[in-house]
Amino acid sequence: MTSRSLAAIALAALLALTACGGPGGAPDAAQDQQPAPMQPEESGTTSARISTFALDVDTASYSYARRTLQEGRWPEPGQIRPEEFVNSFRQDYAEPRDNGFTVHTDGARLPGEAGAVLRVGLQTRGSSAEARRPVNLTFVIDVSGSMAEPGRLDLVKQSLRTLLDQLTPGDQVAVVAFSDEAELLAAMTPLAARDDLRAAVDRLVTKGGTNLEAGIVLGYEEASRTFRPAATNRVVVLSDGLANQGDTAWQGILDRVKERAAEQITLLTVGVGREYGDELMEQLADNGDGAAIYVSSAEEAEKAFVTRLPATVELRARDAKAQVEFNPAVVEEYHLVGYENRALEAEEFRDDSADGGEVGPGHSVTALYALKLKPGAKGHLATATVRWQDPDTRRPTEAAGSVDVGALARELWSDAPLRLQVDVVAAAFALQMRDGEPFGLDLPTLGEHVGRLAAAAEDPMVTELAGLIGKAREAR
Repeated sequence: MTSRSLAAIALAALLALTACGGPGGAPDAAQDQQPAPMQPEESGTTSARISTFALDVDTASYSYARRTLQEGRWPEPGQIRPEEFVNSFRQDYAEPRDNGFTVHTDGARLPGEAGAVLRVGLQTRGSSAEARRPVNLTFVIDVSGSMAEPGRLDLVKQSLRTLLDQLTPGDQVAVVAFSDEAELLAAMTPLAARDDLRAAVDRLVTKGGTNLEAGIVLGYEEASRTFRPAATNRVVVLSDGLANQGDTAWQGILDRVKERAAEQITLLTVGVGREYGDELMEQLADNGDGAAIYVSSAEEAEKAFVTRLPATVELRARDAKAQVEFNPAVVEEYHLVGYENRALEAEEFRDDSADGGEVGPGHSVTALYALKLKPGAKGHLATATVRWQDPDTRRPTEAAGSVDVGALARELWSDAPLRLQVDVVAAAFALQMRDGEPFGLDLPTLGEHVGRLAAAAEDPMVTELAGLIGKAREAR
């Protein structure tokens, strides 16, 4: 049985609940501190007490699932990543005063004596477009025949024109197009020559096959040639991810991206299209020290490239990792929801050569754990630590937060913070679609909870989630 199935089954047992209630509050037990080094459990134990994973700010999985459901289709299970569903939603964590992280820990008990949910939230400080450092952006744009479909190249061109209007005079942009081959339409150009860049965007037309390798190679060559140490240097790949020429075995492309990431040139993948190579684009982002997003409308593109421009192009932290140490006297069993392809060994947490995740300004990262507590559990529950490197100096820093059993909300649906309840619904919805497990919360029950939460939150995203759960019931 796969680890995904085991996690879903364990969480199913813990979330077999039916009560409905309103949102409440729970104390934040997070406190920044420098923790003592943690060691993995001795071999032979039935359940380790340390969970370690690389941070991930990708949201493409949720955005693409949203599109498929809105079209009346059930998403492919392999394209569902629960952590990306959760990380798509606003969290309202407190921001740090510096360029590091705040660590937020809270949770709630479930019906019965043993079940609980733990939430670990990590937050960076936001930044305005005016305050961000200059950027060197190299756009690598798919102009293959498949991009002719409405909502692909036309959306990309519209997004780029919008972005060019938002960039400032200290920024520079290059434009690479690829189909059968790659072509440099605009070498790295200062924004003072914005008209030249707009003209390069206007020359984008669809033709031929999809040689993603050629586009990435040429894009990174241009980014490397024009690298500015005082700027944020990022390659942005806009594609449907359906490579069919060049090196299509992926590993060669991923190796090239990883080599360039070591030179402090990061990657952002922007997916488009009804048929979408989700796995390739996500792996490119992971290997390129970047992030993967998906857009299917002008509104989503504007949110990605305008509203969240600093978080999209700038970095607060490189190789960021989280480690959660559970008190073995209190926690009998734990399961991390999602992050399967970001899991790390405990000893890799402080190994700064081990790859982590990259996080921009104003980003939040949330991890949910399903817990089975020991009878009569009380006292210290867990300590969560985040470790990251400064984007420029590579100096590592840590922050931590702890939570006690007594800080858990008495019952998830009646006493827990509203945002925690939304997170649980989003995760449960993702696991329903991915694993098909009963999960204790079927779609009608999820619909009831999210309907109540949408009314209380007055958040368009939560309202949208309610609609998507309804669409999933119809598509089923």
